[in-house]
Amino acid sequence: MMVPIVFLVLCLGGFFLSGLPVNFLFNEMVFRLSRNLILVLSLIIPVISGMGLNFGIVLGAMAGQIGLIVIMNYNIGGIGGLFLALLISTPVAILFGYLVGKVLNKAKGKEMITSMILGFFANGIYQLVFIVLAGRVIPFSNPNMLMSTGTGLRNTIDLNIVRKSFDSFIFGNFTTYPIFTFIITLLLFIGLYFFLKTKLGQEMRAVGQSMHIASVSGIDVDRTRIISIIISTVLAAWGQIVYLQNMGTLNTYSNHEQVGLFAVASLLIGGASVDKASWKEAFIGTFLFHLLFIISPLAGQNLMGNAQIGEYFRVFIAYGVIGVALLLHAWEKNKSMTQLSDI
Repeated sequence: MMVPIVFLVLCLGGFFLSGLPVNFLFNEMVFRLSRNLILVLSLIIPVISGMGLNFGIVLGAMAGQIGLIVIMNYNIGGIGGLFLALLISTPVAILFGYLVGKVLNKAKGKEMITSMILGFFANGIYQLVFIVLAGRVIPFSNPNMLMSTGTGLRNTIDLNIVRKSFDSFIFGNFTTYPIFTFIITLLLFIGLYFFLKTKLGQEMRAVGQSMHIASVSGIDVDRTRIISIIISTVLAAWGQIVYLQNMGTLNTYSNHEQVGLFAVASLLIGGASVDKASWKEAFIGTFLFHLLFIISPLAGQNLMGNAQIGEYFRVFIAYGVIGVALLLHAWEKNKSMTQLSDI
C-alpha cells in the first residue's frame, strides 16, 4: 500500500506546482482513463496465474493495430468499422497468445523476461510485414496508406473515419465524455471479477499459488497458463483499438512499443506486485500514473524552469517502479527459498 501513497503525495505536490486548473485536469483524466484502463486490465490474469507481468501484451497491441489497418484499407469507418476491427483482431490475438503461452511454458520461472524478448522479436516480424511486404506482396487497395514508393505502410495513418466512434456512440453530441467507452470498460472489469469465480478462474488462482499442488490436484497447468495468456493478449488487442480510436492516429511502427512498459508501470503504481493484482490496483495505478504524466511537465517548468525535467522524471518513474518491483520480487523469492532450506 506504500507505493500508491507515495505516488499520491507526488501527484498532490506536482498539482500545486503545476498550477493547472481542476477543470482541465478532470477532462484530461477522464479521457486518459477511458483509453488506458483495458490495457492495464489485460495484465491481471497472468499475474493471478503466477506468470508475472506479461510484457507480451505488446503482441496483443499489434493484433489490435492489424485490425485497424484492415478496416482503414477498405475504408470501413464508424462504430461498425471498430467492431469489425475487434472481430478481426480477436483470432489474431488468440493465435499470438497461444504461441506466447507455449513459449512461456518452456520458460517457467522466467516468464517476464521471456515475454519481453518475445515482444522485441514480434516487433521485428511486424516491421518486416508492414515495411517490406505491404504493397509488394500484400496488396493494399488504399494508396493513401502506403509510402510514395508503393511499398511499406506510412509511419502515421489517419484514423479519421473511426476517430472517437466508441466515445460518441449512443450519446452522440449530448456529451463530450466517452461514456460508452467507460461502459465497455466497466463490463470488462465486471466480467473479469465473475470470471475469476468460475472453475477456470479458480484453477488459475491455484496454478498461481503452486504449480505442483495444482498439478497433483488434477489441473492441467500448461493449458491453464496458455488460456490466461490468450485472454491477456485478446484484452490487450481490444484495449489498443479503444486507445487508438480515441487518439485518432496510428503511429504504425511505434504505438505498440511502449504499451507493455506503461501498462506494467501503471499496475505496479497501484500497489500490485509480480504475484498479486486486482481491478482495484489497475484502476488506482492507471489514475495515479496518468495524473503524474499530465502535471509533471508544468511542475518541472515551474520548479526548475525547464519542462523537459518533467519529461525525464516520468520516464524515470516508469522504468524505476518496474525495476524496484522486480528487485523486491527477487529479494522476497530468495528470502522464502532460504527459509525453506533452513527448515
